[in-house]
Amino acid sequence: MEVGLPVFVDKPLADNEKDLSQFVEWVRNGAPIMSSSAMRYAKEFMPYRCSTRDLGALRFVSITAPKSWERYGIHALEAIYPILGPGFVSARNTGTRERNIVHLKHRCGADAVVATEDDMYGAFGCLQLCGTAGAAQGMFRDTFYSFKRQLEAFVTYLRSGVRPFPFEETEELIRLVIAGIRSREQGGAEIAIEEGGATRS
Repeated sequence: MEVGLPVFVDKPLADNEKDLSQFVEWVRNGAPIMSSSAMRYAKEFMPYRCSTRDLGALRFVSITAPKSWERYGIHALEAIYPILGPGFVSARNTGTRERNIVHLKHRCGADAVVATEDDMYGAFGCLQLCGTAGAAQGMFRDTFYSFKRQLEAFVTYLRSGVRPFPFEETEELIRLVIAGIRSREQGGAEIAIEEGGATRS
């Protein structure tokens, strides 16, 4: 950062407010930083990022991932974020360090549940979308495609100077990660997601 080198940070960008604030400051000062999960580019979920009109208004979304919330929660979150868009309201983690079950509320009226469990390798990226007019399911499989598209997005950003998506999306996603950690530490308290921080409801 100090010498102006472009930096790509693989998931997650941070897991605490102090580090996130530093990255936000760097970006506001023009630093060429990008961070994302390859799940943002999963081709299996692309149709639903283009449109969920056939499903009606989304009411319930779920997504799964192995390993810990701190390391792999961002994969699950970034899979559903381009579908629901910005506007997450709160997070409540009723699980444990080994078994995180995080209930997210979105301003569109949808509830989302993200499950990350240490040994759930057989169910990495099981997506479910339930709406007022239909439902859909998807399974993340082609990791090579996703990683390739992710790196292409970074290279294109460096060449053009145009971000593939606003950094504010990354900031909101990391606030969700932090809120999930804080909720678990507070015995499953509902944590409000607010600009500039996450606060207990």
